[in-house]
Amino acid sequence: MSSSELLPIAVFLSGSGRTLANLLRHRDEHGLPIDIRLVISSRSDVRGVQIAKEAGIETMVIRERDYPDANGYSAAMFAPMAERGIEYVVMAGFLKHVLIPDAFENRVLNIHPSLLPAFGGQGMYGHHVHEAVLARGVRITGCTVHFVDNQYDNGPILHQRSCPVLPDDTPDTLAARVFEQECLALPEAIAMLPRKA
Repeated sequence: MSSSELLPIAVFLSGSGRTLANLLRHRDEHGLPIDIRLVISSRSDVRGVQIAKEAGIETMVIRERDYPDANGYSAAMFAPMAERGIEYVVMAGFLKHVLIPDAFENRVLNIHPSLLPAFGGQGMYGHHVHEAVLARGVRITGCTVHFVDNQYDNGPILHQRSCPVLPDDTPDTLAARVFEQECLALPEAIAMLPRKA
């Protein structure tokens, strides 16, 4: 596959880089047609930055506290996109809230560890989601890939995968089962994306 056939993306992350590593694996082992041209982290001291550098991907650290307000921070996050020809941004465990510029409407993807619109919204991330799922007693959960807008977990849904909630689940066991589905759902969703250029 020629480089012109690959989808140019950027990845935003804040932590371990598990989702970035999964995308690289799907690219290398399963032919996911992506060109990860840039990784931006909200922190310098995280494994995700190391994974990106080891993969030879240009990496930047842009910290929210270095900007006076949300507009300045969001502008800094999206400023590098045009010159690198980025068509889509994938949020891969990115724990900051950014405002989506008009030029990137329906071009920023996030994966959330529940079947939205259930168990979404501000404060609903990671173990908070799985604890809420167990407390509510639902029998099926999963993950959702959605386009990001300026509200938490609100944008149009692109793809979902489900899995059972078992009677003896803990937040940890449920999180592991949902993450297995995330590892499939995000590459599947990216493969559905139309080219912008």
